[in-house]
Amino acid sequence: MLLPKMYRIRQTFERPLVKDIRGAVQSELEKLSLEKKIKPDQRVAITAGSRGVANMAEILKATVDFLKPLGAKPFIFPAMGSHGGATAEGQSALLAHYHITESSMGVPVLSSMEAVEIGKTGDSVPVYVDKYALEADHIVVVNRIKPHTKFKAPIESGLMKMMAIGMGKQRGADYYHKAALHFGFFKIISDAGRMVIEKAPVLLALGVLENGYDETAKIAALRPEEIEIEEKKLLEEAKKMMPRLPFNEIDLLIVDEIGKDISGVGIDPNVTGRNRDLLGVFPHPTNVKRIFVRDLTAHSNGNATGIGLVDLTTKRLVDKINYQAMYMNTITGISLEKAAVPMHFETDEKAIEVALGSIGLTPSEKSRIVRIKNTLHLDEVEVSEVYGKEVRQRPDLEILEGPSPVTFDKDGNLYNLQVHGLRKGDI
Repeated sequence: MLLPKMYRIRQTFERPLVKDIRGAVQSELEKLSLEKKIKPDQRVAITAGSRGVANMAEILKATVDFLKPLGAKPFIFPAMGSHGGATAEGQSALLAHYHITESSMGVPVLSSMEAVEIGKTGDSVPVYVDKYALEADHIVVVNRIKPHTKFKAPIESGLMKMMAIGMGKQRGADYYHKAALHFGFFKIISDAGRMVIEKAPVLLALGVLENGYDETAKIAALRPEEIEIEEKKLLEEAKKMMPRLPFNEIDLLIVDEIGKDISGVGIDPNVTGRNRDLLGVFPHPTNVKRIFVRDLTAHSNGNATGIGLVDLTTKRLVDKINYQAMYMNTITGISLEKAAVPMHFETDEKAIEVALGSIGLTPSEKSRIVRIKNTLHLDEVEVSEVYGKEVRQRPDLEILEGPSPVTFDKDGNLYNLQVHGLRKGDI
């Protein structure tokens, strides 16, 4: 099999950056005059999600440290629907992977899968809230705001979704996903989120935005009555900063790793353009003929949700799958297709050979190949030499190395893509 030589290139994205996380959290919270709302010894529940959000442990610790001097007794609870195998222990373990523990935070981490119904929406959809959170005097909602992987709407993945699906635990997440097939995700999330604000003791929300380098770009503290309208504006900001692939027409996309810490579906359709869902698909400018995924992240704990969105993978990835966790996640999310294990091979070399043999009449040595570490880190990528002319014409792309031959180790596998993080305009 003849393969094209590859360039290593660097992409330049918009890069607003919060340099002082702790200071930014404190500054935002000070705007809300919380000393007028929190009484001594009141318990404050703080959400913690299951995604690999940049600086999340530091953001939560800064929130805890701001509340304590006000006389509050904060605690953290997992707000992650069915993730972590839909068990209290599994969700606590997932938080521990992100360094969110009782010892690191200095407050209890209370994990339970028990959710209490607080009412029904106008469509008779029951709304659930974590038992520990509902028993607290106040709730602080913390989450990253970003485009969702299943649908497009004025509100997608963020604070309203956290209040609905995250705080609703497995019971709520399961029902909401089913109801979304009838009413649409935007309406379900909006209606449930509004009811949580109305009937649960929501004190504030902290919305977090990230830039295209997986860095914290903005932190915004919102009063309960501001959450819905401001989240819409923040989502538009987040969309502008989303990382992207350098080209839209690709014969083979090689992805070194997928995982729940990378995206809710392991491999973000907002990047690859490959979305497959019972709700339908959303339009995307990127057209990838074949996607080959090499491995699963350690932090995913065997949950290979999203593997059904790719065409080929390796036996080593398949051997790591925790089917119970993956099935629980995809069944709850009404996303059975995302757990479909594709054809898998002993070596990367064989998988690439099969992939390039199925793209049509284009000779493999002239194929358009893009290789990335994952869909979260896209500043340094590899592209085949056929893209060379366009790379040189674009100011947002810079050649770092190459073109160099593709090399495999003695077992027929690619060497892991090393992302050095030396970016144009680094600060």
